[in-house]
Amino acid sequence: MNDDAGNGPGGTPETPDEGNVPNPFQGTPFEAMFASLGSQGGMPDLSNLDLGALMGQLQSLMQPYDGPVNWQLATDIARKTAAQEPDPSQDQRAQTRVADALRLADHWLDETTSLPSGITTTAAWSRADWIEETTGVWRVLVEPVAEHVVGAMSTAIPDEARAMAGPLIGMIGQAGGAMFGSQVGQALGELSADVLTASDIGLPLGPAGKAALVPHNVAAFAAGLDVPEDDVLLYLALREAAHQRLFAHVPWLRAHLIAAVEDFGRGVTIDISGIEESLGGLDPSNPEAIAEAINGGLFEPKQQPSQTAALLRLETTLALVEGWVDEVVGQATDHRMPSAAKLQEAIRRRRAAGGPAEETFAALVGLDLRPRRLRDASALWGSLRSRQGHEARDAVWAHPDLLPTPADLDDPLGFREDLGSVESLTDEAFDQAIADLLDGDASA
Repeated sequence: MNDDAGNGPGGTPETPDEGNVPNPFQGTPFEAMFASLGSQGGMPDLSNLDLGALMGQLQSLMQPYDGPVNWQLATDIARKTAAQEPDPSQDQRAQTRVADALRLADHWLDETTSLPSGITTTAAWSRADWIEETTGVWRVLVEPVAEHVVGAMSTAIPDEARAMAGPLIGMIGQAGGAMFGSQVGQALGELSADVLTASDIGLPLGPAGKAALVPHNVAAFAAGLDVPEDDVLLYLALREAAHQRLFAHVPWLRAHLIAAVEDFGRGVTIDISGIEESLGGLDPSNPEAIAEAINGGLFEPKQQPSQTAALLRLETTLALVEGWVDEVVGQATDHRMPSAAKLQEAIRRRRAAGGPAEETFAALVGLDLRPRRLRDASALWGSLRSRQGHEARDAVWAHPDLLPTPADLDDPLGFREDLGSVESLTDEAFDQAIADLLDGDASA
């Protein structure tokens, strides 16, 4: 896992007060939960820890719930976090304004992509609405990772460690759902203050077919740009409508992205040899020695080769999604919106600097996620469109085996030079061309 997992929303490590023992769960999804049990946000001094009081606090969070995460706790914390800043409800005027922007966006996109509209309903969301509407997808993304991390934490600790650390270790499995619930809630609450649309992080977070913008956040984003707010709203509506087309008409894409997150979670392990080494010379009757062993990072999950591969697959696919959106929106705004180039660069900088997607994935599932290849992906799609038309560009989404690889992103201008023009192909010939490409990839 990356070093930012479990840190504060901006990825900055929590600094304990002088004299407090550092958080022994630093770098794990349990860090924020245990830090919250200490005074003034620090980790309690484990050498003088009242385990009875600590277990009482943990038990207060362990209400009945299903699955590996306490989602009731998560949504409660998320709403409270979002409510710390103004979060006005969106009236009918706001709903109409967003609907009009999305309608115009879809009209413009009809000229730049062969994928039809994916929008069935529109919405202007408050931050609380965003939390409510996206929790279902966050469950799908977070629970596989939570299940494997909690399981690894509970089962990978040797008997000696259990005996020395006592009931605190014994409760890790039970408290895992509450710990994840607390962390998820804090992360989603923070993220709700930054997101601009339902698909802002490159994943289909909202209900299928529902295109949504968060006008209060859009206004805050526009305030930092020398661009009229109406232009900002329309540009973001174009990006949202483009995302909706892709996820509506590429049926395998959602499962492909979620599977990469699941594969990452499935690879979570705990370094048992490190635990044994730390415990080797300890005196079980010495509580200070036990505390020092815990503080040494006994429970920090280690990233495995399978997780590295899953992360690369996820990063590449999200870069391709964002690059495609970048390309089709760029074509739609060409000669229509003079401010589009400035807005495109602002969005790219926002993603490259580590925006909501990166911070939330780091906090929730340990993925330090940035679409580093966004510009390469955008260039690849643009090159393919300029050489062979937007039908050929969009046809690549017909099957995951047709997607560009990281190696293709190294040479974006040369992708699919062997693919003939699809503009004059019949439906049968197009299907045959796709089949031929798949056969070629399978035999490569």
